[in-house]
Amino acid sequence: MTLDPFNALVERAPDTLPATGPLAGITIGVKANIAVSGMHWTAGMALFRDRIAKQDAEVVARLRAAGASITGVLNMEEAALGAKTDNPWFGATHNPHSPGHTPGGSSGGSGAAVAAGLCDAALGTDTMGSIRIPAAYCGVYGFKPAPGRVSQHGLELAEPGFDAIGPLARSLDLLERVARVISDVGDEEPPQGCATLADLGGVECDASVLQGFDAAKAAMGEVAEFTLPHPLARVRFAGFIRTVRFMAAQFADADPALLSDHLKRLIAYGPRRSDVDWAEDQRILAETADALQAALARHGTLLLPTAPQTAFAHSATAPANQADFTCLANVAGLPALSLPAGMSAEGLPIGVQLIGLPGQETALFARARMLDTALAGYHPPVAHKE
Repeated sequence: MTLDPFNALVERAPDTLPATGPLAGITIGVKANIAVSGMHWTAGMALFRDRIAKQDAEVVARLRAAGASITGVLNMEEAALGAKTDNPWFGATHNPHSPGHTPGGSSGGSGAAVAAGLCDAALGTDTMGSIRIPAAYCGVYGFKPAPGRVSQHGLELAEPGFDAIGPLARSLDLLERVARVISDVGDEEPPQGCATLADLGGVECDASVLQGFDAAKAAMGEVAEFTLPHPLARVRFAGFIRTVRFMAAQFADADPALLSDHLKRLIAYGPRRSDVDWAEDQRILAETADALQAALARHGTLLLPTAPQTAFAHSATAPANQADFTCLANVAGLPALSLPAGMSAEGLPIGVQLIGLPGQETALFARARMLDTALAGYHPPVAHKE
């Protein structure tokens, strides 16, 4: 049953008593691949349609202990693998800025719920950009912690080395407050600089995205340029292969009738990859990670568009390059934060992202706050003015 006009909230949690703590009074929705005790823990899959979580994921337990109220379970892409949040079992989630358009994937329910005001903040998961892309498409803020700085207990994994649970919110202040509850936030100081990819790595971007990115560059002051050893599309594909190899093994014994044809097509890429090609994929991922970490050691922060485009219609084919920029933080094990950078002429949000090094999250939030003040890019959906 649809519980909201955007089909973001697929199961409402029982009312809870008021609590105390740093997040008292804050309502938080939880992506369906994260366990909430007593509620369906489906990961957007028919395979797990009847599974009920026996206990909270650690991140959910931390939120409750901090006084937050869990509002319910949020829609997502099947198995967290996809770009639209057009779920074959639970329906499509719509972008509150333009119903009929995608909120992004795979945490589309999280982005839409936050943008629409169905909850104050939400938990999503990010394997190759699945928090930050919905944040950008829905015009909200999203943070992907670095691996090892947030618990994976109670998460239905897509790829353990890439996956991170993180928050989405309508303000940077709340985003950071939630991030500090669920993850380890370090106070190390990075170099005082900023860099970006020369020619944005050759990725073709919408004119409106380039306009928002140029405004962000101007706000950051002097921005150095560097290059990566491999094309972004090749890095993204290597990350995709690593993900679907893991998922193919996870679902090898599943009833095929409980996996959509789309999911079966995607995960079939993993087992088909030859040993030679897989070794090359691994080399590309390792060399890209080394180059990104070296650039951050020199410059402190990386600035990039979040996605090369704004939200597209559910009826359109998903652009292949959606995760070309976002995959880099996952590949290199880096914290990354997406924030709004204005609106396109069509009234669709634009996002930019900042990437840092693990342990330097406080500085990353501080630089994002400076950039957010300069851009003033957050605009609620027309139907949800605050």
